[in-house]
Amino acid sequence: MARLIRLAELDIDYSSLSENFKDLTRLAAKIAGTEISLINLIDSYTQWTLANHGIEVDQTTREESVCQYTIMNDDQFEVKDLSKDVRFNKNKYIEAPLSLRYYFGVPLKDQQGLNIGALCVLDTRLKTLNPEKIELLKIIAAEIVNRLKAYKAMEELRDQVKQADESRKKVAHDIRGPLAGIIGLSQIIAEQGKTAHIDQVIDFINLIHTGSKSILDLADEILSQEHETKQLSSQHFDLSSFRDKLKQLYDPQAVTKQLQLQVSVNQDTQYIPFSKNKLLQITGNLISNAIKFTPNKGRILVDLDLIVKSDQNNLNIAVSDTGVGITEEEITRILRGDSHTTAGTGGEKGYGFGLSLVKHLIEKLNGRLEIHSQIGQGTTFKVELPLSNL
Repeated sequence: MARLIRLAELDIDYSSLSENFKDLTRLAAKIAGTEISLINLIDSYTQWTLANHGIEVDQTTREESVCQYTIMNDDQFEVKDLSKDVRFNKNKYIEAPLSLRYYFGVPLKDQQGLNIGALCVLDTRLKTLNPEKIELLKIIAAEIVNRLKAYKAMEELRDQVKQADESRKKVAHDIRGPLAGIIGLSQIIAEQGKTAHIDQVIDFINLIHTGSKSILDLADEILSQEHETKQLSSQHFDLSSFRDKLKQLYDPQAVTKQLQLQVSVNQDTQYIPFSKNKLLQITGNLISNAIKFTPNKGRILVDLDLIVKSDQNNLNIAVSDTGVGITEEEITRILRGDSHTTAGTGGEKGYGFGLSLVKHLIEKLNGRLEIHSQIGQGTTFKVELPLSNL
């Protein structure tokens, strides 16, 4: 659970960083002399491929992955022949066209000693890596973790800069009123002074008027930026982009199980920006859970709604499925934070962390979780999250 919380704190959009790590996957394959190299991060249900070399892959289910064993090791994990290992010899990557045989993985260990993923190399031929090559792969794995830390730090810095920019605009807004009053007053005095022929007073007040007008023009210039067309930063979603991202990430899992995944949004508020903080982790785990417990040819419906208020917007997320349902006892366990492992409808292996992680993240964001279910008919998870207005 601590490992998953750490991964959630990184708040990674798994489809957005490929180019930042391509060079390291190429280097790892070259050092190992293998056809394939992957950087994988592993959450509750899914192995996400952050970058790849030699094969196009974005994700696989956790139970099919070899790297799930790598993250259980402190040092490294090697499989000499995948086709002869009972843990892997029934998986599709053993058969043509991939016909993978050799695997070597190094855990991606963060500064807290938690294995958030793995760097792995694979080949269709049987191989042996000498100690020097293994050490070089471990150096690359450490560099991957360093880049992830740097990426997170840059995102936090970008957010701080944006907050500073918002404060600057607020200050400019607050000074406009007083400055406008000064200009109006100085103009009245200037007109009265002209009638009284007080030339020196007029000259002085005209200088005040000119200077104040310049400051007002500057404030207007700053505020005008507020009305320019805004592009969503990498740290923000709107309902439309959130919907597209969820479809991009989870359609492959749904299609594999012959499920229909639909994501709908409120058309009236679909382009209002909001922070993406932990939203992929929360909603993604709920969708993966729904996929796990919905039989083939079922449906999963995701409804995204932004409720706009004067002080604070609320994001409502509902994930409904036509799955096996949850008992009242299990709903109580989930809301208490101690749900246990259950196998999926397609034999998917359970790990017992996904819904506990969702509850933890929702509580950290001061949100609320509701669960409604009927055995044999399906389940709906409803999440309400308060969002600070941008």
